[in-house]
Amino acid sequence: MRKQRIAGISFEHAHMGDLLREAHEHPNAEIVGVCDPETARMADAIRNFAIPADRVFHDIGTCVREARPDLAILCPATARHADCVEAVGVDILLEKPFAASLADADRILAAVAKSGVRLAVNWPLRWYPAHVTAKRLIDEGAIGDVVEVHFYDGNRGPLYHRADKIVVSEEEVRREKPTSWWYKKSAGGGSLLDYLGYGATLGTWFMKGEAPLEVTAVADRPEGLEVDEHSITICRYRRGLSKLETRWGAFTDPWITQPQPKCGFVLVGTEGTISSYDFEPHVAIQTRAHPEIQNLPVDTLEAPFRKPVEYVLHCREKGVAFEGPLDPALCRTAQRIVDTAALSAREGRTLPLLP
Repeated sequence: MRKQRIAGISFEHAHMGDLLREAHEHPNAEIVGVCDPETARMADAIRNFAIPADRVFHDIGTCVREARPDLAILCPATARHADCVEAVGVDILLEKPFAASLADADRILAAVAKSGVRLAVNWPLRWYPAHVTAKRLIDEGAIGDVVEVHFYDGNRGPLYHRADKIVVSEEEVRREKPTSWWYKKSAGGGSLLDYLGYGATLGTWFMKGEAPLEVTAVADRPEGLEVDEHSITICRYRRGLSKLETRWGAFTDPWITQPQPKCGFVLVGTEGTISSYDFEPHVAIQTRAHPEIQNLPVDTLEAPFRKPVEYVLHCREKGVAFEGPLDPALCRTAQRIVDTAALSAREGRTLPLLP
């Protein structure tokens, strides 16, 4: 079978290095191009994956035309997602979040519909074994219908790590913070836009597509910053309330040491509860039949359902739809929650869910 040709376009989000590593290690993939206006942002990937100079580009149109990718991995600043999707014209794996706004999300959906390409949105939490296990238990009816989603997630901040989770010093963070797009409102920065999409998207997945009726949100206003580092969103559903909390400034990064509060989900159903925390080797479940909490080992993920690149390549090879959090239709429901929350935080009032 011909190897699938992959181009990495826009390196503003550090996850590009992780996604290209997956492509580099996949037996049926080939990196045919990398593209960013700034060569320095691509330097680590060029070195790590031995990318020759004739596969390095600075313009999206030139990259797509000359590299002829089957799939473009996009990792731009959030506010540039729609622009990049409109410029690519091939199948896309778009790194989270979906968009900076519902209007941009609709631009993205219109662009892929017009060009006939396929779009998958990658949310890294989708591939955590604990959350996959929780979803399986929900689908099996273990806790009945999910009526509450409690989400807390984040990290020390987006500048404290590079691709492959390489730790960055406090001095480097202080130096980069004033100019980083993560801290610019116009670029789609802030913890709410960075992490609320995780809780809203996976929460919608756990609740089998149900959308809330109204949303109330509060975001902090750190002195000297344009964007928030902490937000709390309350969603009122037909049968209950859910809480989605985002945090830059967690005491520790959860992939090294789980902070307190723990990062992850607590899910309340009509017949039981599940706690599913990032990186933990078990989920905890209680049911009416067994109200005492039981720790269940997480599922072992198997190919092609272990990570985003292999999953998207599998779907392309087999001609099957992207499902769950990667499905743009589900992501649009979550984007409605994010946009309503952002507006609620600005206006200081509860709002009906945006259409």
